[in-house]
Amino acid sequence: MTSSKPTQPIRLHRMALSGHAHRVQLFLSLLGLPYEMVDVDLRAGEHKRPEFLRMNCFGQVPVIQDGDVTLGDSNAILVYLEGRYAPGRWLPRDPVGAAQVQRWLSVAAGQLAFGAAAARVIVLFKRPDDPSAAIERANALLQVMESEFASRPFLAGQVPTLADIANYTYTAHAPEGNVSLEPYPNVRAWLARIEALPGFIPMMKSPVGLAA
Repeated sequence: MTSSKPTQPIRLHRMALSGHAHRVQLFLSLLGLPYEMVDVDLRAGEHKRPEFLRMNCFGQVPVIQDGDVTLGDSNAILVYLEGRYAPGRWLPRDPVGAAQVQRWLSVAAGQLAFGAAAARVIVLFKRPDDPSAAIERANALLQVMESEFASRPFLAGQVPTLADIANYTYTAHAPEGNVSLEPYPNVRAWLARIEALPGFIPMMKSPVGLAA
């Protein structure tokens, strides 16, 4: 069952510096859906308290509350929002098209999360970890994306899909983890195409790493 608009604003439980949370906020904005943000204080451990764990047993942001639906995991939330409020517009329904998007959702949860996103976390939160492996993974992914964008404007084809929404934020903020985007003009052109979409909203920039 789908509806054009929720009867009340969707509540997005998030942390402002989380790229996972931003991809959900970005998609809500692109869809023109009403929403309100609820900041979760991770430093104070709010995500591990019983009331939050009842919403997401993994104790992670983001979480949305849409009427009687409570859902965690950013990529799962994207799929839900698309299916309920914009069916077929951001996730193809043909088997090949859907699989192509799913491949890049897996990348967002894999190579991107353990590459550019991990490198950014190390710098942003001043963790003592060695970032070299994460930076290497980030550049390996960027090289693949650079090659892919030579033949198409978006990750899964000629139009933007959930694949692009899921991979945008941590790619755009890779310099905060000391991962340069300068060698990747096709990637930078893709970022600009996402930023030109009606309803686009950026995640706040952090003056760290190469962005300092």
